[in-house]
Amino acid sequence: MEKTLNNKAWFMVLPVLVLVAFSAVIPLMTVVNYSVQDTFGNNAFFWAGTDWFVQVLRSDRFWDALTRNLIFSAIILTIEIPLGVLIALNMPKKGLGVPVCLVLMSLPLLIPWNVVGTIWQVFGRVDIGLLGYVLAGLGIQYNYVNNVFDAWATLIVMDVWHWTSLVVLLAYAGLVSIPDAYYQAAKIDGASRWAVFRYIQLPKMKRVLLIAFLLRFMDSFMIYTEPFVITGGGPGNSTTFLSIDLVKTAIGQFDLGPAAALSLIYFLIILLLSWIFYTVMTTSDAQN
Repeated sequence: MEKTLNNKAWFMVLPVLVLVAFSAVIPLMTVVNYSVQDTFGNNAFFWAGTDWFVQVLRSDRFWDALTRNLIFSAIILTIEIPLGVLIALNMPKKGLGVPVCLVLMSLPLLIPWNVVGTIWQVFGRVDIGLLGYVLAGLGIQYNYVNNVFDAWATLIVMDVWHWTSLVVLLAYAGLVSIPDAYYQAAKIDGASRWAVFRYIQLPKMKRVLLIAFLLRFMDSFMIYTEPFVITGGGPGNSTTFLSIDLVKTAIGQFDLGPAAALSLIYFLIILLLSWIFYTVMTTSDAQN
């Protein structure tokens, strides 16, 4: 007896597809259109081809901003992934401490990005901020407005405070899914704590850590609001990441062609790096 296919479910998905078309596809096509054309105003456009892409890729400004992005993301991942795993390993697995720790870990994630930037902007000020006041009292010359190292340190500490909780929650979810039988077998074999982590906990957390790695990379590589609020890309251009440079080009200078080309290059870099990370980590997982 032949089965009758029911395609009515597509009508349930149709509103989502229409919404995605208006919120993603159409703006993307607009950006593509601007990236290959130039205008003198009055909606008069003429073909520019790949001129804007060549201009962006030959610009030292672009490569400097890209280098800052890569360094920032590398530092963030190096700190937050191990720190998140360490915190998750030491969180309670049973009792009243579980909901308390989970709520405390979730609190930083509930704060909007612009509010996080404002909090740390005030917190680090040398005149009214608690951090600036304490460091000045200890004799440490701290000023994120004028000192490049202080600006970077502030952004890194701020991001670690804000987003390590995400890694903690994902790693904790992987840990609590491990059956007790694994731990009982390890205890019978006399396995050390390092052996339990190396051969039981870490393999079971690999998939959630892959998700955490990709999420934190994409978010740190696209960071905009926090450094814009705290440093505005300064001092000088020391914290001007690609996102800030893109906004300056599009809104500050109103160079729509170069801004569109830069945004597409930016998007392709994120897509390519995420694909490379995902491929490498999943291939390694399959081999093991």
